[in-house]
Amino acid sequence: MFQGATQLNLDSKGRLGIPARHRDALLAHCAGQLVLTADADGCLLIYPQPEWEPIRDRLLKMSALDPRIRALQRRLVGYAEELEMDAAGRVLVSPALRAYAALDKKVMLIGQGNKFELWDEAKWQAQQETELSFANGELPKELEGFTL
Repeated sequence: MFQGATQLNLDSKGRLGIPARHRDALLAHCAGQLVLTADADGCLLIYPQPEWEPIRDRLLKMSALDPRIRALQRRLVGYAEELEMDAAGRVLVSPALRAYAALDKKVMLIGQGNKFELWDEAKWQAQQETELSFANGELPKELEGFTL
């Protein structure tokens, strides 16, 4: 279970160092085999390969005749790249994915249970300022009665 937010830096080659607290879990769960892909929110998603495969398979079984499904297939499967953590616990984020998510040097790695989101730090900050300001105090139906 991946959780928490970590501020990181991409190196000059576009490599991302996976924090030590997640590295051991990734090595145990998937031997460092990861899948990196594009998300509709403008960030990247990092899945352990065993978590990604059922998502990919289910998505590809859907009819590509529906343009909305085809668009999702193009984004998620089309951008998907298989990666392996190196001995130092780093993964190389390709130029195409760095451009898609507008990643510069400073990034945020956000644990989301079975995956991570990788955001440009400035985009993450801006997104946080707007996303939790539920318009007119209206909550999604699924959050009614939810307490912390």
